[in-house]
Amino acid sequence: MRVRANAIKVWFDQDNLWILLSDGRQMSVPLAYFPRLINASPAQREKFILSGNGTGIHWDELDEDISVENLILGIGDLTSAK
Repeated sequence: MRVRANAIKVWFDQDNLWILLSDGRQMSVPLAYFPRLINASPAQREKFILSGNGTGIHWDELDEDISVENLILGIGDLTSAK
């Protein structure tokens, strides 16, 4: 399944990563799904770039990359042990 919506805005509250998608949807994902983000400071979380025209979110300082398509499909951090 190909997801055609890209991230156009990213922000955080105390517990969640929020994403506004190019098709108008807005979604939140618990920070608990991403150990590097939950353990980062608020300032570190804000140092991201939208990569691939919004297909991904990248934090250089945290060595974290999140696929927007995977988030839409409900796939969390693939690096953590389940």
